[in-house]
Amino acid sequence: MLSTPRTPETGAAGIAAAGTAAAIPAAFGTTVGSGLGAGTGAGTRRRIPVAVQAPDPISREGAVSQLRGRPEVEVREEVSAAPGTVALLIEDTLDEAALARLRRIVRSEGARAVLVVGTIRETELLDVIECGVGAIVWRREATAHRLVQAVLAAHRGDGDLPADLLGRLISQVGTLHRGAAGRPGAPSLGLAPREVDVLRLVAEGLDTGEIASKLSYSERTVKNVMHGLTTRLHLRNRAHAVAYALREGYI
Repeated sequence: MLSTPRTPETGAAGIAAAGTAAAIPAAFGTTVGSGLGAGTGAGTRRRIPVAVQAPDPISREGAVSQLRGRPEVEVREEVSAAPGTVALLIEDTLDEAALARLRRIVRSEGARAVLVVGTIRETELLDVIECGVGAIVWRREATAHRLVQAVLAAHRGDGDLPADLLGRLISQVGTLHRGAAGRPGAPSLGLAPREVDVLRLVAEGLDTGEIASKLSYSERTVKNVMHGLTTRLHLRNRAHAVAYALREGYI
């Protein structure tokens, strides 16, 4: 796992509470400064189809050359995504057109998405997560290893963020959390108690089997709970579900 720079933006003032700070890294399968703990390619039995989309041919060919020949992935010639495919979207900066492409890839085409981006503003970060993107890579860090790592995370439905972006997300969720807590009559997610129980353990980094054991549920029940709440609330993955519940003050 390549190291990522620590962010100067993450501080005590930007974090709602210690529980919030711990929950988001766990939901993204990572800790600040370390990224995903799992190595790339370990236990991968089939190659993951990847569709690369870029604003210019040079950027696309650069990403394709990084991924070509890696045993974990299969680069598709067509740029359109499809269910079961991971779309690798390369952008210098984000604008409404880029966000629309992300929404189309995830919501209409049914693919997982990895965003490779040069810069991203504070106001755009939650928009990207709510589009269903759980894996983001800085263009300056887009080595073959880093790209494959992000593709594997996206394929599993996990999250993978650079450490500095993770710090920004913690700060943003903390701000929104405090703002929602101060609004009387703020709308409720309507989560059932067992949904909150499951999400809290997801935020602590437990996998499906560990959650089932902890709550005395079957693994099928845990999966059904997660599927039910993500479908009902139009959430894209576990990380999105935890960020949403944190923002609304459930965990």
